[in-house]
Amino acid sequence: MFSGIVAAIGRIEHIEPLADGIRLTVDTDGLDLSDVIVGDSIAHSGVCLTVIEMDGPRLKYDVSRETLNCTVGLDAVGNEVNLEKALRLADRLGGHLVTGHVDGVGEVLKFEPLGESHELVIRAPAAIAGYIAKKGSITVNGVSLTVNHVEGRDFSINLIPHTVAMTNLKHLAAGSRVNLEIDLIARYVERMLAWRGEDAAQG
Repeated sequence: MFSGIVAAIGRIEHIEPLADGIRLTVDTDGLDLSDVIVGDSIAHSGVCLTVIEMDGPRLKYDVSRETLNCTVGLDAVGNEVNLEKALRLADRLGGHLVTGHVDGVGEVLKFEPLGESHELVIRAPAAIAGYIAKKGSITVNGVSLTVNHVEGRDFSINLIPHTVAMTNLKHLAAGSRVNLEIDLIARYVERMLAWRGEDAAQG
């Protein structure tokens, strides 16, 4: 479990093809690894990966083909990735509860300065658009953000300068693709409502 508060920006240094996926080497320079061991989970632009090897600030991960097929940003050397270590029970929850399981890939429609901040407009896949609500939480490339406005599949976010400076969102432009994870609470609300309907139909 994560909070969507990015701790550092890493860079993909090497990609080794595997039979059904890839092995990533990521330079995590700037991320505190003093409490990280092999087997720990670290989110990379919203994707939860398990550490399989450590060499100083360089960490290795195996990424399945299934994960690569439903996410973006993990398949090219040089790509920057937003890094966050898994939460501990005593940690502050600065963002919102994030699982590190991407629900879909969105398309950036607009990323432009708006006063001192930036306006980010994203088109969500139809399958998850209904889970996105005004003033609700959304995770974009692993960053916990608040939705300002929703219209159909499109939603807008206001990014403060600190968020832009400290994450890889600074590189976005119209046409960029981003990893999206919906609010965990929305999943349970939908399931509860669906079950009430199923239960009523059966009863």
